Amino acid sequence: MSSPIMENILHIYNTVRPYLDFGVIAILIYCVLYFLRGTRGASVFAGCVIALIFLTILTNTLKLEVLSWLLEYFWTIASIALVVIFQPELRRAFAQLGSTYFPHHADVQKKTIKETVSAVTQMARSKTGALIVFERQIGLASIKNSAVGLEAKVNSLLLQSLFYPNSPLHDGALIIRGDTIEAAHAILPLTQQPEFAHMNIGTRHRAAIGVTEETDAVVVIVSEETGTISVAMRGELKRHLTHDQLSEILIHALIDKQGRKKMDVLDMEMANAD
Repeated sequence: MSSPIMENILHIYNTVRPYLDFGVIAILIYCVLYFLRGTRGASVFAGCVIALIFLTILTNTLKLEVLSWLLEYFWTIASIALVVIFQPELRRAFAQLGSTYFPHHADVQKKTIKETVSAVTQMARSKTGALIVFERQIGLASIKNSAVGLEAKVNSLLLQSLFYPNSPLHDGALIIRGDTIEAAHAILPLTQQPEFAHMNIGTRHRAAIGVTEETDAVVVIVSEETGTISVAMRGELKRHLTHDQLSEILIHALIDKQGRKKMDVLDMEMANAD
């Protein structure tokens, strides 16, 4: 026979179980919204939710049997559809989850950002194309393994010389971790988002967007056609930046811990730009 203590525990559990169930669902929804914040996936997710609510109300009000049947079987294929639609966001979310338990972060000093901004400003004036990747918590080992390894402190003149048109390493991207240039001539994955195919952007910009769709890296781009300075982050592109704007974005993203905790605000600003 079960003891009175066990019966009391079971009674308490049965009482709080509905609240526990609701709490787990609420946490899952919060996590989904947190990882989707400031991305195109957030708009898609919001649109799906609104459409489902509208169709459910319409079905229950007008007693539409066929539509009701379709909604019942919707969740059978919803998991596959969600993986396809939110594939970049899901990959980045799992990578961020892994980096929480296995941190891969090196501190960036203001001097590094100052040197980078100085180099980028000079290259923008001379219309020298550049692609500079700042590695954050999600590692870029797979990309660095196929690049040319370097171990050099970030320096404005060195950055400019590496991207000089006659330099053997000017093609591809530089990868910076902390205050060190770890790789050059790195090949980044191009974004597959169709909306960027219609924009007037080159391979550098598509590569910058592509790597930030899969990781939490911050990428600085200089266009060799126009000299425009851009930053890619979380699959979004902010263009036509000034010297001060670039410096502010890099400080918030790479140094300011309080800023990193509030990057959703900055990401939303980037998502709404251009």
